[in-house]
Amino acid sequence: MAGLGAGLGARPSAAFEASWFRPLASPLRPTRSGKLIVPKRCFTVSSRLAWVEDELMEMGKSQEQSSVKSKKRPPLRRGKVSPQLPVPEHIPRPSYVGSKELPELCKGQLHDAQGIAGMRAACKLAAHVLDFAGTLVKPSVTTNEIDTAVHNMIIEAGAYPSPLGYRGFPKSICTSVNECVCHGIPDSTQLQNGDIINIDVNVFLNGYHGGTSRTFTCGQVDDSIKHFLRAAEECLEKGISVCRDGVNYRKIGKKIRLAYFYGYYVVERFVGHGIGTMYHSEPLILHHANENSGRMVEGQIFTIEPILTMEKTECVTWEDGWTTVTADGSWAAQFEHTILVTKNGAEILTKL
Repeated sequence: MAGLGAGLGARPSAAFEASWFRPLASPLRPTRSGKLIVPKRCFTVSSRLAWVEDELMEMGKSQEQSSVKSKKRPPLRRGKVSPQLPVPEHIPRPSYVGSKELPELCKGQLHDAQGIAGMRAACKLAAHVLDFAGTLVKPSVTTNEIDTAVHNMIIEAGAYPSPLGYRGFPKSICTSVNECVCHGIPDSTQLQNGDIINIDVNVFLNGYHGGTSRTFTCGQVDDSIKHFLRAAEECLEKGISVCRDGVNYRKIGKKIRLAYFYGYYVVERFVGHGIGTMYHSEPLILHHANENSGRMVEGQIFTIEPILTMEKTECVTWEDGWTTVTADGSWAAQFEHTILVTKNGAEILTKL
């Protein structure tokens, strides 16, 4: 999870929290209303999201003419949280279950052939579960209903849902809707047409944790949201692309700066993390500009899970100690993979 996946709650020290520059000319991007902001000059950042100014202006005109005014989503509010779901006694629990204390962050984990095989199995299960969870995202479905279905799938596979009982977390997945940055607790909240939801799945299978997350759309969303989600996913892909034995961790954050060229912002508060037999361990993976001098080592496994927001804003955590939302209500999106560092690159363990 964002330390539950941006790693659960793991957070870098103040020394690592470096501010980031802003580009001199912000590229064109749609606003939440669907209107397009056209800069004085436009440039290509990647072939996947390349834009031509004239085409964008025409798109803006078309959107204004065809846009349909929809009811604005009210601010997110906590719904009713149902009791914790049971896990059969024969399924092994992680060591932190039963304690409300945050486990001590352990040193980095290097994985031998047996450990890598165990991680591949856990991550493959997490990826299948996430795909299933995505099929449940529909208007009127509650986040609690998604949690229940996912919980049942995980225990039927003989695994334990890693978030359940982690520092008292009451549910089996995190469901973060619209302005929720991460760690949303599944409850009676009903999804509405036009919403987005990040579902963060982590499983503990045969002694190994595997985690992944994705932001899904609910029903029909406007083009500004589609653009935002494409940019968020590409930031993850760019961060992964630099990973291999001997590379500085800080290069991940440098690649994720792509978000700023698209006019979005990276949440610095939450981080990726090492994962294996321990849910969270070093290294902590910063998704923004930093001076981390550490280097990747073949056999390491960690998560990369940047969170983007549509506007520059602070984050606020609710009294439940978990749910973190943007202070101004602007929407957030996150994509996460667990990767294995190899000599010549990175193997994405949570990619099907």
